[in-house]
Amino acid sequence: MGPIVSEARAGTPADGAPDRAFLNELGQRVRKIRALRGMSRKALAAASGVSERYLAQLEAGEGNLSIMLLRRIARATGAPIEDLVSDQPASPQWPLMRDLLAHASPESIEAAKAILRGHGAAVLQPAPNSEAVPRVALIGLRGAGKTTLGRIAAERLGWRFVELNHEIERLAGFSVTEIFKLYGQEGYRKLEQRALQATAKSPPPLILATGGGIVAEALTFDLLLNAFDTIWVKARPGEHMARVREQGDLRPMSNESDAMNELVAILSSREPLYARARAVLDTSGRTLEESAQSLTRLIGAFAPRESLGV
Repeated sequence: MGPIVSEARAGTPADGAPDRAFLNELGQRVRKIRALRGMSRKALAAASGVSERYLAQLEAGEGNLSIMLLRRIARATGAPIEDLVSDQPASPQWPLMRDLLAHASPESIEAAKAILRGHGAAVLQPAPNSEAVPRVALIGLRGAGKTTLGRIAAERLGWRFVELNHEIERLAGFSVTEIFKLYGQEGYRKLEQRALQATAKSPPPLILATGGGIVAEALTFDLLLNAFDTIWVKARPGEHMARVREQGDLRPMSNESDAMNELVAILSSREPLYARARAVLDTSGRTLEESAQSLTRLIGAFAPRESLGV
């Protein structure tokens, strides 16, 4: 009988440090994806069939789950399973490139391959709204004031106001709550993309109020950035929470004792994406009228003068 090969000699340290590091990284990825999609741990547990207790252990780097449970979590969040288990840190542009590749024609794929090999010339795309088409989209977390401020600014400018969630409901024939119950995150995001595509083709000028999680899908967010001038409407976490409670809408934080921690985690995961907006409107500590005036001025700064009704 040949010599017994230890784990250390086989390439895995006996102390299991790489395994623990991987589990910690896996837990952080699950927590980040969950927050990016605005899901509480309770909501993810209900959607995936994985208990809250087990999810908590997983996010703390203490759960060594099976591939089938991981598949459930990936499906419930609408995230590709490879995003959870990849050993290599992904480029920030990778999700968008992957989605574009999935929808590309064979000819486009061959052209892209030639460019990446250095055998082709890249075609420069026009900057977002390079022709100054007056379409403005408001992005940001719930409770920032996107809908209220968007309506006021649209009325003052004489523009049309569109709330994307209403367009999604019209498209589906169900309320947003029913859409999530019937189709989950993935189904809602597909409807969101279809509604955005239709809105991007509708006649300007218009102001669009988007859902807070529109940044979660790379292809949808890229479409938004290219078809609209975007403004990030933001506020302090405590103000977000107070406004959401006033609206009587605590999704996804209902019955959560640590609702503020959940909100901060969601905001933290989305901030780098919200920051890609063309402009920022901070409503923290400001009255509704002050914020409305600032938004109207912001839109006026990059909209064609003939489109302004003031």
